[in-house]
Amino acid sequence: MVSDKEVGPIVSSAHLMSEQSPELSEFEFALTIVNNGFQRWMVRCMAAAGIADLSPTDILVLHKLNQQNRDKKLADICLVLNIEDTHVAIYAIKKLTKIGLVTARKVGKENYFSTTKKGEKACDAYRQIRERCLISVLKPYGLANTDIGELAGLMRALSGMYDQAARAAASL
Repeated sequence: MVSDKEVGPIVSSAHLMSEQSPELSEFEFALTIVNNGFQRWMVRCMAAAGIADLSPTDILVLHKLNQQNRDKKLADICLVLNIEDTHVAIYAIKKLTKIGLVTARKVGKENYFSTTKKGEKACDAYRQIRERCLISVLKPYGLANTDIGELAGLMRALSGMYDQAARAAASL
């Protein structure tokens, strides 16, 4: 059996690997693979729930609007989902509204968005499929909830690091 040290780091772009932190390059490649798998999962899970042709962003916006059963402003959606370009969220909301999953109401100058009954049902069907197809395989893969929670915390910390680095790069 070949050890990790004999193979070296598994990275997508060896030319970017820093000797100061080859692990960061490994993380970035793993994040790319996880992100692509997660996006594929969201699209297929929502299709199995009866709503096809949604993008991963559409699905994330729908779930965010369905959360806590209260109306949300565009700015709040963008903030929570870390969407920099509000046009991306607006496009998703328009698409979701057109197919009857989301509704909007105006209060003063501000628009507030929420899920319709059809949107709530789609989110519930997604949740049930998620339980059956994803949550049920955690144990056989040897993944403990505490490990996943710790990883989520680390990823949120790294998110802040990448956001700060993006601000620094934008100022160059």
